[in-house]
Amino acid sequence: MIRVLFLLVIATVAMAAAPRGASAADFETAATHAIILDHRSGRVLFRKNPDEPIPTASMSKIMTVYMLLEQLKAGTLTEDDTFVVSEKAWKKGGSKMFVEVGKQVRVGDLLRGIIVQSGNDASIVVAEGLAGSEEAFAERMNEKAQELGLDNTTLRNATGWPDPEHRMSVRDLARLASLTISNFPDYYGLYAEKKFTYHDIEQSNRNPVLYSFDGADGLKTGHTEEAGYGLVAAAERDGQRLIFVLAGMESARERATESVRFMQWAFRTFRNFKLFADGEEVETAEVWLGEKVRVPLVTAEPLALTLSPDMREQMRVEVVYDGPIPAPVKAGEPLAELVVTIPGVETVRQPLLAGSDVARLGPMGRIAAAVGHMIWSAE
Repeated sequence: MIRVLFLLVIATVAMAAAPRGASAADFETAATHAIILDHRSGRVLFRKNPDEPIPTASMSKIMTVYMLLEQLKAGTLTEDDTFVVSEKAWKKGGSKMFVEVGKQVRVGDLLRGIIVQSGNDASIVVAEGLAGSEEAFAERMNEKAQELGLDNTTLRNATGWPDPEHRMSVRDLARLASLTISNFPDYYGLYAEKKFTYHDIEQSNRNPVLYSFDGADGLKTGHTEEAGYGLVAAAERDGQRLIFVLAGMESARERATESVRFMQWAFRTFRNFKLFADGEEVETAEVWLGEKVRVPLVTAEPLALTLSPDMREQMRVEVVYDGPIPAPVKAGEPLAELVVTIPGVETVRQPLLAGSDVARLGPMGRIAAAVGHMIWSAE
């Protein structure tokens, strides 16, 4: 029999620490497409047209960098390795690192040339160095996008240069940013660098939140006439890391002011909410023919959610298991599922484990339990 136990414990947890703010549904942004992603859980906290494939401008360079970082992490490249600058890369317009045709450029410099200076030339040098041509590199990026579950991504170049088929959704951009932070902790700090000098030319990072929002440490701006002004940003405050994507704004000034306003609202509204600690007993489950009639159900790992006050008020927490559970039971054995539901939010599911061993009754005990069950069932 499936047992569903509704936990009222949530209603008793103190919630006064977080101020009441506007709900996600109440917030209006000038961005045509926007999303807030909780980095730790991967949950979407706010969304506006999150899955429509849109022109990315330079924001898709996060994928170009991702491909390079994979090689550095694997050890197949080092920052001291070099790539040669082709005429195509040297001639490319837009933002530039100012590499020289025919010269060998360090991978470490190219990495900063893309991240800090948003160099189109550096992006093409990396693409050609890794795949032989920018077109072949784009195919590799598309394969990687599918591997990473970026379902609304199609990339045609390494730079984000306008192309009718070069598209990503803001959800995919946020997910890619989160993967970058998780998978490359030794390199992610480059996204917070504010200046880089190459060939005696110093350029500043165009990311406005690095200069105006406490805790911001990434990632990438973008602008073309078709895409408008966009930003992929990340920030961490008090152990809470959020990722933001805003796209389709009308000016660099609007991007700067709107991104800070958006991020301030998010950190005021959404707070980390500790639900259960690692190994904490959540409930008990009935045991059939065991030396104990119940077994504690404990968490397999800590459970914390990033929520707004209105989300917490609507949260429902249940324990679901197929019981009674036949003995014997071994500690650590998965027995149940903790299910957290919030209207409009993806359901959170986490396994619950047996908190102790429960031995099976001996023959006489099993007979007595069976007889008792028949007597009680008959009444």
